[in-house]
Amino acid sequence: MVNIGNDWDELLKEEFSKDYYLQLRKFLVEEYNHNTVYPNMHDIFNALRYTSYQNTHVLLLGQDPYHGPNQAHGLCFSVKKGVTPPPSLRNIYQELANELGCSIPEHGELTKWTSQGVLMLNTCLTVRRGQPNSHAGKGWEILTDKIISLINDKEDPVVFLLWGRNAQSKEKLITNPQHLILKCAHPSPFSAYNGFFGCNHFKMTNAFLKEHGLKEIDWQIEN
Repeated sequence: MVNIGNDWDELLKEEFSKDYYLQLRKFLVEEYNHNTVYPNMHDIFNALRYTSYQNTHVLLLGQDPYHGPNQAHGLCFSVKKGVTPPPSLRNIYQELANELGCSIPEHGELTKWTSQGVLMLNTCLTVRRGQPNSHAGKGWEILTDKIISLINDKEDPVVFLLWGRNAQSKEKLITNPQHLILKCAHPSPFSAYNGFFGCNHFKMTNAFLKEHGLKEIDWQIEN
């Protein structure tokens, strides 16, 4: 029913046949048929499609997709080229400039990070247009909790980037002491000055990866 195209298929095979997921699927069929829902149904699982389980070295956790036209494409915080980067993403770019001297690009597509092992997962994978959190509590969180737990089980050390209260509520799923959990405020304009700016998470992530013999992330997004 779901074909991701990498090792996630086998890892999540049982989840996709469970009752909660079948109910979620029915709900989504109705939603996509009768409402405008983001992202495009073919992009729902892009986070998993772009970053295999084996290649996941960093988990960046978001809440739910952008709910404006042409923004969401299945990766947290990322928007398609041609779409103005939203405020949270602009703040992420600003922090990258402050920490690492990265230049600030004109677009907001972050797929470059996914190929380097950054899994860019939202806790809820779909949303109705103009209605944030409209698909919360429908079953997505059960699936994404399972994904977080599977990453917790990895033998290789992983960095978990938990920005904001929603992401930090998942800390209880991360019990493996070899992983690194980095927490701070959400990069939203409402909270970025309460601890996101100056968090140094990008530097700390790379220092941890290097310490464990893993390749550092090239965070620079080119124009």
